[in-house]
Amino acid sequence: MARVPAAVTAITDPSERELVQRAFEVSFKAYAPSSKFHVGAAVRTTKGTYVGCNVENGSYGLTSCAERNAVFAAITAEGGKTRIEAVAVYARSPGKKVKTASPCGACRQVLAEFGRHAVVTFLENGRFRSMTLDELLPAAFELY
Repeated sequence: MARVPAAVTAITDPSERELVQRAFEVSFKAYAPSSKFHVGAAVRTTKGTYVGCNVENGSYGLTSCAERNAVFAAITAEGGKTRIEAVAVYARSPGKKVKTASPCGACRQVLAEFGRHAVVTFLENGRFRSMTLDELLPAAFELY
């Protein structure tokens, strides 16, 4: 396993640092032969923590993001009443500096379905930033 980056160890909140650490670790399992953009995500619910990584596909539209894979793992384990409290995203691209790696729009919408007020921690300009899903997606689609 690679050495944990200083940006991760600089996080002062222990539960936030642990979530980012889990996202960092699972990023090494990503399947990204085309983009070389390896993303890991960790989702903390009221009952547990679940991880996911991005999985690319030759038919690029079938690629699945790390955040959604983590949410789907949580739903698989807990069922449809799952409530997300916090999310961490870690992205790396060997040989390149990742400027910002917040969840994409589709992932924001899926996350909002299960945790409108969850805190999302992601890399921005070499440091971690935390925002609520309400801040990231202020007008999320709501059906229920």
